[in-house]
Amino acid sequence: MVVVTTEFGRTARMNGTDGTDHGTATVAFVVGGAVNGGRVVADWRGLSDTALHERRDLMPTTDLRAVLKGLLQDRLGVPARLLADTVFPSSGSVRPIADLIRA
Repeated sequence: MVVVTTEFGRTARMNGTDGTDHGTATVAFVVGGAVNGGRVVADWRGLSDTALHERRDLMPTTDLRAVLKGLLQDRLGVPARLLADTVFPSSGSVRPIADLIRA
């Protein structure tokens, strides 16, 4: 299993020099034989001004820690308490995303 992500996204709107700036939301790709794939897990709100964060960035809808917690718990058997207290400190309110790994 491989997880590809970044700590920042790009803006959905161009800046003054026809480029983009660092944005708020990002994307994560999870690939590999154990992955329950063939789907997109997201809360897509679109690109309208009202759907964008501050009218320029994709709206963050999923905490990346939820993705990673789900993978670490389901694939490697890392206990939930260890994930919430040690791996991702103070993340007890972030629930792992289930079913990212094939049963």
